[in-house]
Amino acid sequence: MKTTKTIALAVLAGATLASGAAQAATWSDSFLGYRYGTGFREPSNTKEVRKHVLQFGHASGYAYGQNFLNLDLLQSDKNDPSSGADTGATEFYLTYRHQLHLGKLLDKDLSFGPVKEVALTAGFDLNTKNTAFAPRKRLVVAGPTLKFNLPAGFLDLSLLAGKEWNHCGLAFCTDHEHGFDAQWILSAAWGVPFQAGPVPLKFQGFINYNSEKGKDYSGVKTEAETLMRTSLMVDVGQMAAGRKNTLLMGVGYELWLNKFGNHATAAGVTKPGINTYAPTLQMEWHF
Repeated sequence: MKTTKTIALAVLAGATLASGAAQAATWSDSFLGYRYGTGFREPSNTKEVRKHVLQFGHASGYAYGQNFLNLDLLQSDKNDPSSGADTGATEFYLTYRHQLHLGKLLDKDLSFGPVKEVALTAGFDLNTKNTAFAPRKRLVVAGPTLKFNLPAGFLDLSLLAGKEWNHCGLAFCTDHEHGFDAQWILSAAWGVPFQAGPVPLKFQGFINYNSEKGKDYSGVKTEAETLMRTSLMVDVGQMAAGRKNTLLMGVGYELWLNKFGNHATAAGVTKPGINTYAPTLQMEWHF
């Protein structure tokens, strides 16, 4: 019941934030996406997991900043089972970030070198997954962002402070409702369109380096974590019908090291499944 309520709240929050962000926007881009891969991993799981991921993304700007929202629905195969069943687990993961552009707010030119603007970023992550572990992640973040001046597209570099709370439903967890220590998150995000002869392409993605966050649910020290998702997309809509940035298709890659800060068990044995190296097939429909 808690999982169902959390999923419903995540979906409602995503729809509400996207609707609010679209109001009074000076620009807006929303899309439905899909990605698929067979090489995903989960901590303490010795098997590779096949996943289908449906995605809703939204970005918009207004006079003093911009919003970004992403909601992923991840469906695993039976190698990552749901609780009490032999079917694959279902996960919802919601991310929201808001940037306040300080130069626009203060009516000052804050550019320097390759940096065109300085922003303050704040936001949150929410997730739920119907496994026996039953995670319910709550992460809040805030910190400065440098926005780089590119001929086309964007590149943002942020240094964020984060605080996470989560849940563990397994019997061996000594702390089922756990608050982790504060951590630092170094985050880069980019979307760069370019041409390769007659082919319009876009290189996009993000990478996060998260510092350790104290001890986990069983009193084991966490390790620093790295997550990168990136893709090279072909603008099929532009090539086929002259409609730029509508239908994109391509290939991607997910790199995830020390997933969720996992590294070793209480006995000092390195856990299986903590590192992911997963090629993906991807598509996006923008509207």
